[in-house]
Amino acid sequence: MGPPCGLLVALLWQPPALLTPSRCETSPRIFIIFLITQTMFSVKSKNIDVDATMLACLAFSCPNMQSLEISMADSAVNRMTGDELTRFISEKKSLTVLKVDRCSGLGFLNINSTSLSTLWLSDLSSITKYVINCPNLSELSLIFSQQDNDSTDLISMMDSLGRTCLNLRKLHISSIHLCNEAVFALGSANLRGLCMLSLLLGKKITDAAVASIVRSFTSLELLDLSGSCITDNGLGMISKAFPDTLTRLLLAMCPNITSCGVQVAAVQLPLLQLMDCGKSLCANVQPEAPRSYFGDLNGGIRFCSKLQVTRKQQPTYQKLIIKHANLKKLSLWGCSAIDALYVNCPELSDLNLNSCINLNPGVTSSFLFGTELDASSVSKLINVLQCPSLKDVHVTGCRDMLIGAIRNQVLNEFAAGEPRMPCKRLADGSKRVQVPQFMPEQQFEDEKWCGESRRSQCAVHI
Repeated sequence: MGPPCGLLVALLWQPPALLTPSRCETSPRIFIIFLITQTMFSVKSKNIDVDATMLACLAFSCPNMQSLEISMADSAVNRMTGDELTRFISEKKSLTVLKVDRCSGLGFLNINSTSLSTLWLSDLSSITKYVINCPNLSELSLIFSQQDNDSTDLISMMDSLGRTCLNLRKLHISSIHLCNEAVFALGSANLRGLCMLSLLLGKKITDAAVASIVRSFTSLELLDLSGSCITDNGLGMISKAFPDTLTRLLLAMCPNITSCGVQVAAVQLPLLQLMDCGKSLCANVQPEAPRSYFGDLNGGIRFCSKLQVTRKQQPTYQKLIIKHANLKKLSLWGCSAIDALYVNCPELSDLNLNSCINLNPGVTSSFLFGTELDASSVSKLINVLQCPSLKDVHVTGCRDMLIGAIRNQVLNEFAAGEPRMPCKRLADGSKRVQVPQFMPEQQFEDEKWCGESRRSQCAVHI
């Protein structure tokens, strides 16, 4: 049993100036409110339900609230209904940001606000009515629970966005019921300002939906179609449509793309900074155990629902060559079909190779940061990384010999990066002596050479 309701209300009904983290943090069984400012709340519920009483307390305690985020512990329940959410938003004329977890009990959405700019709702299910009339809304995230009997009409929902949310720039929808028809409706919604589009877990989304996306949105900076069934043809359409804008491309758990399509995308998208192909290049065809996918509209971490997928027959092994001038993060987690990898990305700082179980240590001769591979080396398919800015390499679940080779080479490269004086071999070739730095021009060149060889240490995460 939780604490008496009276204690809860007394705690919340203090004036905003008295609501501080030290005063609100009580027993572990009472939900905690952290007051960031007098207009911003972050509510974390622990073993107590979220309902109309909580909303009333929040509304009373902070009449000028601008931002509210409610997150739930595993044992807590969100009992908020659609009517209660509608009433709360209508009363908060200054509310601009609203993020609510565990919204399975809403039943319908009827949100009307001229101030709201960011709306995140998760664990939605069977929404019978959908009205979001927010002319200033710029970011919308709706995550649906993975239930086969979810009756939400995603097609009508997508179509209505163009009439009620004309300024939408970031859209994130996660549902196993996403399909081509829903994407077609979104394409006709006239959301010309959209720059970030994330449609997750839509196993019925194919290349036809991609064609609609590239026709309807011309300035996408982020595109996330993870969990879809697009092919290399769809990936090619994306590459040709957004060479001047796309910086983040996420295609995790897309079983129909291959290393060839990924390589073409890397070549044709010069501004790309983040690419996630995790669990897409797989060597087996058996159903995989459910895995969590993470990603959000800004390329950060956001947990979504799980999805079980069955993969088509892939070639036993695939070779992947990535050369890119601006790529900073590359994720290949779970790509068991890759047995050889060549990455030449001078700006790459984070590389995820977790569970790449077929990267073959037998053909891994080195972990290089320097010279270009010649044609003969490429033909031998040696696993090589030429990434002087690399700071983090994730190799959990890889073969021990591969992990050891990578760790040893990282240590060697770091040691080799220490400053050193230029040397000169004697005429007989038997000794080396330091060259005095007499000329200013020579000193400048030597300092430049030493500076370029000095690198920060790369961490290997196992």
